[in-house]
Amino acid sequence: MPTDLSPTARALRAMEILQTRPGVTADELAASLGVTERAARRYVGILREAGIPVESTRGPYGGYRLGRGTRLPPVVFTEAEALHLVMAVLDGQPTVADGDDLVGSALGKVIRALPESVGRQAATLREHASAAPDRHSAHPDPATTSALVSAIASRRRVLITYRSRPGNEWAAEVDPWAVVARHGRWYLLCHSHRADAIRTYRVDRVRAVQQTAGTFEPPDDLDPVAALEENLGTGWEFSTHVIFDAPLAEVAPWIRPPMGRLESSGDGCVLVGSTNNPAMYAQEWLASVPFAFRVVGGPELRAAVATVATRFAAALAEKEIGG
Repeated sequence: MPTDLSPTARALRAMEILQTRPGVTADELAASLGVTERAARRYVGILREAGIPVESTRGPYGGYRLGRGTRLPPVVFTEAEALHLVMAVLDGQPTVADGDDLVGSALGKVIRALPESVGRQAATLREHASAAPDRHSAHPDPATTSALVSAIASRRRVLITYRSRPGNEWAAEVDPWAVVARHGRWYLLCHSHRADAIRTYRVDRVRAVQQTAGTFEPPDDLDPVAALEENLGTGWEFSTHVIFDAPLAEVAPWIRPPMGRLESSGDGCVLVGSTNNPAMYAQEWLASVPFAFRVVGGPELRAAVATVATRFAAALAEKEIGG
């Protein structure tokens, strides 16, 4: 943090820290401000003198926090923060550069509200930067996402209507544990009462969300990202079992989490999972892995791989020319 800030600027920075990190201790506040602990307490005192309620709690879990109902000043971005914000939005949703959708409109409002020196750089970046869309990404309906997040926060069981990629549609009562953005897609991590197991559903394929009277408690040690990675390739209709004749360390970078769980096996490794679309699994996923493999199960995946192999073989066959 710059050392030439005025006491007023440091006090405002202290308030920003209290807003974003409620419960921050005096020494943590001092470290963030680049001052002594005594000086940090003085800036807290300046805020209180200005009529801003800063509450303090003693003890090992104590710290400072803003009181309820505190009216905060407008949000102010530094140039670095503004540029990082624009870069993150463009990276996550490249189409917002034209400003024709809600995210693009919101980004435009943020840029216009920035001070001229900062906003000019952010606007230039937005105008001239290009981002290639990830063909595997998918953006869910904000209303659906909001309904799921609301149920997660209130720990209410929901009834979802889900449509798979082949077009099959069904309803399931689930305990929504978390919504996780991963690999360019948004997933619902939940416990399905229909399957009595952990399930992961793509939020963009959820067609309806209805809260029920039931409540739930998520696992105490829940790590949403780790649980999602572990369960992305499980619970689908068709089982998959693939053996690779290469070490796990070499194969692992080519295996996407939805493909299943990869484990060492002798000198090679084995991939076990499930899918609701064997053709996609064979054509888009297995075909891209540059190692020899054998499909030992299930029969649907074996048939799909056979179809791909026949098509590739036909592409190399010499066509007879009539005499």
